[in-house]
Amino acid sequence: MSLVQHVTSVEGTDRDEALVDLFLPPIERQLSVDRASERRLSFESAHGFGHNKSVRRTISYDALKRPEEIPEENAGITPYKVSTTRRLAQVVTTVLACWFASGIVFGFAALKPILVREGVFRELCTKEELNAGLEVCYEQDLRLNFFFSLASTTANVSALPIGTILDRYGPRVCYLFGCFCLASGSILMSLAFQIAEFDGYTIGNFFLALGGSSIFLPSFQIANAFPKYSGTIVALVTGAFDASAAVFLFYRLAYEGSAGKFKPQTFFLAYLAVPILIAIAQLTFLPSESYKTAPQLDVKIAHAEDATRDIHSSDDELPDDDIWRARKARSVRRRRRAKELDKLVGNAETRKLLEEKEEHRQEVSGVWGALHNKTAKEQMLSPWFILLTLLTVLQMVRMNYFIATIREQYDYMLGSKELAIRINELFDWALPIGGVISTPFLGLLLDNVSVPGYMFILVIVITIIGIVGSIPALWAGYINVILFVLLRPFYYSAMSDYATKVFGFATFGRVYGTIICFSGLLNLSQTGIDALTKHAFNGNPIPVNTFLAAAGFVIGTALVTFVTIQTYRMHKKLEEDDAITVTNTEVDSVLDSLLEEDELQDYGSFHPHGSVRV
Repeated sequence: MSLVQHVTSVEGTDRDEALVDLFLPPIERQLSVDRASERRLSFESAHGFGHNKSVRRTISYDALKRPEEIPEENAGITPYKVSTTRRLAQVVTTVLACWFASGIVFGFAALKPILVREGVFRELCTKEELNAGLEVCYEQDLRLNFFFSLASTTANVSALPIGTILDRYGPRVCYLFGCFCLASGSILMSLAFQIAEFDGYTIGNFFLALGGSSIFLPSFQIANAFPKYSGTIVALVTGAFDASAAVFLFYRLAYEGSAGKFKPQTFFLAYLAVPILIAIAQLTFLPSESYKTAPQLDVKIAHAEDATRDIHSSDDELPDDDIWRARKARSVRRRRRAKELDKLVGNAETRKLLEEKEEHRQEVSGVWGALHNKTAKEQMLSPWFILLTLLTVLQMVRMNYFIATIREQYDYMLGSKELAIRINELFDWALPIGGVISTPFLGLLLDNVSVPGYMFILVIVITIIGIVGSIPALWAGYINVILFVLLRPFYYSAMSDYATKVFGFATFGRVYGTIICFSGLLNLSQTGIDALTKHAFNGNPIPVNTFLAAAGFVIGTALVTFVTIQTYRMHKKLEEDDAITVTNTEVDSVLDSLLEEDELQDYGSFHPHGSVRV
């Protein structure tokens, strides 16, 4: 997975004051608010707007950038300055690029049988194993699985430097770097199959993973090309990432259909067309820099609606007739911009409905704003972060271990290669399809269920998968595969949604990036787990699956319990504050009424004698 896989949006709002500050004593609470004001600079105050309870931000993937830094008003391309046809072509091309390049390494389960058949790493087998006619020997299997675990780790860890490049140099640099990595990976893989002495498999797959992240990460920026449909575009990009796992599946079908004549070296040479076409598109009609973000468009809308901008201080130097003409011309241009912006992002009524929808999301979540004005260090020392990180580490290892070893697991549990192949084939199809189908439903779930609610559902699914994954039966294998392909996008969607609601957008790059990077590095433990399964348990995956399931249940239950308790405390405190506010308002109303009774009812009225009673 990469840093922003299944991120639910590319922009959102951060609360000015963290909800946890409500529990501090008055003096400490004020000090916390004062420190928070030094840690952040709201988008509105930076542009001369009034103070708001929330700050609209664009998500940043740069783990090194200070959260106070915001996009310049003049940075980026204003969408209406690019034709609708060109922008539509850009969206379609970006989605196709993700489909063919962003996550192909996660189709390893479909590629592995071809690698085995082609004898990749077969030289690692002992003479005894070769004489026994084993399809895959011990060292060979470990090396093949490491081939995948290194690629999955690369996809996660690389998101941090790629995010920094994206934020600082724009999508064009990321895309071209991604094309270079994809081309390098394809060439290395092809040469490795042609030259027996050249072991380029692992490094080639490493470059394919690195190139995929470099293509996927900047693709979210294209959602700003059509702000009214940004959510749909983000869903398409995310679905394309999931669908990209099918690239190796389609190759395997072609390989089997040609009875092995469509060699891997030929496939990877043909795959060079993908990075070449993406590079050509980037250098011709894809945007060279990102489109303006929603907060930047908000500034332009505010300017377009401000009639006082038609008047300049230099107007006094113009003749009287020219002043009127100059101001009229400015007014016409301003109104034209306002009309273009209304078509782009919706009129005032549409924007109001979107704001109400966002407020509903925040209210339903139950935790929105919990740590929004805290520094990244403060956030990462909190149980909110620690428990989520532990669960993510565990689930990432568990999911990628399953992808790498699904066939071996069911080969042992079912005692049949044919049945194991059937489960493997179902998985090859279900993995990309499950991610694509589940994407729109996940959006509805995350928007309408509280964070404790969907985290509880997540823990239930994790536990069920752990149970059925340890049952040596064909029906259990099918259920395990179906639940797994639904859990995978659900977990990463829930995790990113949790991060934005609890930690906020200002520190997203560092906090969420740290979780993914740390999890990715520990993902290399797959090789040790695989060796433990094969050596200590003689290939029996049930002990490892049982342990991972139990650990997931314990950590997940701890996280859900903590979040539920914190949500209850927040709601209780907010209700008490609301009650105090209502009481004070009622007292103020009574006092105002009493004061009004003492005042003369004819204050300021004229009398027949011409006097005014004061």
